[in-house]
Amino acid sequence: MKALLSIDYTYDFVATDGALTTGAPGQAIEKALVGVTKDFIANGDYVVFAIDRHDAEDAFHPENKLFPPHNLAGTKGRELYGELATVYQKNQTEKNVYWIDKRHYSAFSGTDLDIRLRERKITDLYLTGVCTDICVLHTAIDAYNLGYRIFVVEDAVQSFDPIGHEWALKHFQVTLGGELVSFGKGE
Repeated sequence: MKALLSIDYTYDFVATDGALTTGAPGQAIEKALVGVTKDFIANGDYVVFAIDRHDAEDAFHPENKLFPPHNLAGTKGRELYGELATVYQKNQTEKNVYWIDKRHYSAFSGTDLDIRLRERKITDLYLTGVCTDICVLHTAIDAYNLGYRIFVVEDAVQSFDPIGHEWALKHFQVTLGGELVSFGKGE
């Protein structure tokens, strides 16, 4: 069984004026990311929107020392970007669509993601979203450590750091045994 993880494709991470934006590279993957998400939903596969959620008043969160405020609860910055927002709104009540608020880079850290995947006997995880070398990477590492097979949809991931993006793609393959796959319809 397989599942798609859609990681942090939000206004703050993708829009030109987002607080911590990938900018044009992140915007360029929208078509592929939306396409693979629609396909997984239509096929009845499990689709998880794992979305960063921060609190402006949280003085203890370590990211506050590393990055500007982003994906703050109740702000436009935390909303899904572009057409992905419409896809989620149209399908959010489907049994195979699930939203996770995450506080750390990995979608597994402090969430019930592993339990939900195991309940559904899911073994294969397809990863999409941003940033390839931060949240997608940390999610992939946890998935590897938990015994999942990892597939990274190469045309549906991106970063604000081109060198980090390329390094992470290689790391997925060489160190985590993951496969790079392409949606192919995004071009």
